[in-house]
Amino acid sequence: MKAIWKGHVLAESDKTINIEGNEYFPQEAVKSEYLHKNDFHTICPWKGVAAYYDIKVNGDTNENAAWYYPDAKPAAKEITNYVAFWRGVEVKEN
Repeated sequence: MKAIWKGHVLAESDKTINIEGNEYFPQEAVKSEYLHKNDFHTICPWKGVAAYYDIKVNGDTNENAAWYYPDAKPAAKEITNYVAFWRGVEVKEN
């Protein structure tokens, strides 16, 4: 799987985990130079507290467009620190 925004590959892996229609990429598959932590958080009843990244590419910013669970609840432990994308980020098969 590959995550792309504005023509730049943000993440690429054959070890993603699909949950609720979202592909979660292992941390080592994500190009961290495009991700910038922010203070936004949401809560999922069964996955826990999600932390967010803004994506920045060539001066353009896509706010809160990537998220991860730094301390996922037991039901979602396998995606702890895996990163998922939305808000215009194209996630597709290689």
